Amino acid sequence: MQFQPIGVIRSPYTDKFGIPRQPGLVTAAEARLEFLPPFAREEAFKGLDGFSHVWLIFVFHADCLDAGWKPTVRPPRLGGRQSVGVFASRAPYRPNPLGLSVVEHLGLVRDARGLALRLRGVDVLDGTPVLDLKPYVPYADAVPTARSGFATPPELTATPVHFAPAAVIELSAIDPNGERNLMPLIQQVLAQDPRPGYMNRYPERREFGMQLYELNIRWRMDATGIEVTQVSVLNHANNGNTA
Repeated sequence: MQFQPIGVIRSPYTDKFGIPRQPGLVTAAEARLEFLPPFAREEAFKGLDGFSHVWLIFVFHADCLDAGWKPTVRPPRLGGRQSVGVFASRAPYRPNPLGLSVVEHLGLVRDARGLALRLRGVDVLDGTPVLDLKPYVPYADAVPTARSGFATPPELTATPVHFAPAAVIELSAIDPNGERNLMPLIQQVLAQDPRPGYMNRYPERREFGMQLYELNIRWRMDATGIEVTQVSVLNHANNGNTA
């Protein structure tokens, strides 16, 4: 079997650390699915505007294609301490490293970068190849009585996130008009506490960093939650990949 990607995701997540563990948790995360020829044709999407959400079928590509697989994995939801079968998990290291996400779509656009579908609530790494796109059909795809095993719903109370004065100044210089929606994006990503589950074994570690778009974001855990201490532009940034 051989598959040809229909397009590539351009998302805020330019590094795996910080990507939400499920789609829809960070609504400020907007992205583009940029279509490749010969699939960049408007008629291929006729009728899609009647659906609010779509399924993305994609490839875990960063380091998964040649990494191999194991029959058991240690999911972050279980703190990295308990093993489950790979087919009882959504781990990216699989016999065939395929991912599946349901995300909100905001319509087609055609611009200097070609034909693209605007997306919201993504949980996908920038540069991810997409194999297929299907409309989400609530009456068939949503199963309210389904059980979710160890993947219990996230806590309704998110970790409080605030910005140090220096970080606010840096953000204002990077996005003076707020058009890129960077502050809500950073707040929502950090409110999910992106640290691996095993970090509770290292309570002395309080300072962390992550990358969004071309930005390096530093934060620390304090008595009130999470404080963003620094937002800077990476020297090797590729602004063309921003959504």
